[in-house]
Amino acid sequence: MKTFIVSPEQSGIRLDIALAAHLEASRARIQKLIKAGEVTVNGKAVTAHSTLHEGETVSFPPLPSMRRKAAETVEIPVIFENDDLVVINKPAGIIVHPMNATDRRTSVIGSLLATRPEIKKVGDAAARKLRPGIVHRLDKAVSGVMVVAKTQKAFDELKRQFGEREADKQYAALVYGKIAKDHDSILFKIARSKTLGRMVSRPEGQEGKDAHTDYDVVDRFKTTTLVDVTIHTGRTHQIRTHFKAIGHPVVGDVLYHTRLVHIKPLEMDRLFLHAKKLSIRLLDGKRKTFSSPLPKDLKAILTTLPRT
Repeated sequence: MKTFIVSPEQSGIRLDIALAAHLEASRARIQKLIKAGEVTVNGKAVTAHSTLHEGETVSFPPLPSMRRKAAETVEIPVIFENDDLVVINKPAGIIVHPMNATDRRTSVIGSLLATRPEIKKVGDAAARKLRPGIVHRLDKAVSGVMVVAKTQKAFDELKRQFGEREADKQYAALVYGKIAKDHDSILFKIARSKTLGRMVSRPEGQEGKDAHTDYDVVDRFKTTTLVDVTIHTGRTHQIRTHFKAIGHPVVGDVLYHTRLVHIKPLEMDRLFLHAKKLSIRLLDGKRKTFSSPLPKDLKAILTTLPRT
């Protein structure tokens, strides 16, 4: 039997989806293996739709080796580029980097490497194989501005800026419900739940990492509110976790959702969350702000929302 330990990135993902990154097999074949009891989590048989939690051990039988198909690449829109870095407009629906060596999904970094192979040598040694040049990430279902380092010097400087909170990040989000205040801050701590397989917000006095989110109301609709969001910390799923905590989950979020009273959920195949601005300091010392307009699919949704 082969095994793998569920990583933080895999936590909250369905078993059959996570296993597809380790086995060169169709989803149908993987589901048959699980149904036959040949796949276990912590030694116990489970269903294909079981949700994985960080630290669990997944065991599965080896399958006959197949010729690995290279991951497909796509053209990533570029906002700005110089010898040190590239600022992109990440499309929704694409992962930033593969989860492991057998993950053959289309990714941002895989697509950039196709035309910028020098990025392979950039980053922390332990992480360079899977995520070279990556200093911050956007979730698969999120679109917008993101920067990737092309040189080690740029990587180290950008990592410092993000770590010391010198990089300014602003997002546009549509959330459920009517937010009472035009402006407010959310300061709940964030920690990974040991039972839910995702991040959770916790009040002062409980364990967790400090997290600071500001928002300004941009527009109000009958059952939703459009907000500009500025995050002063870079916690995993910070915006999604914080808005769920105040009872206003992000539209399209199936992981951090909550029971909605008298509100019909909007049908979406992505999050209504877009990284609209990113301010960083370039290696020449000049501070620049890069922006990305709201994508057409999100703009179209706004035109359909009733106001009364």
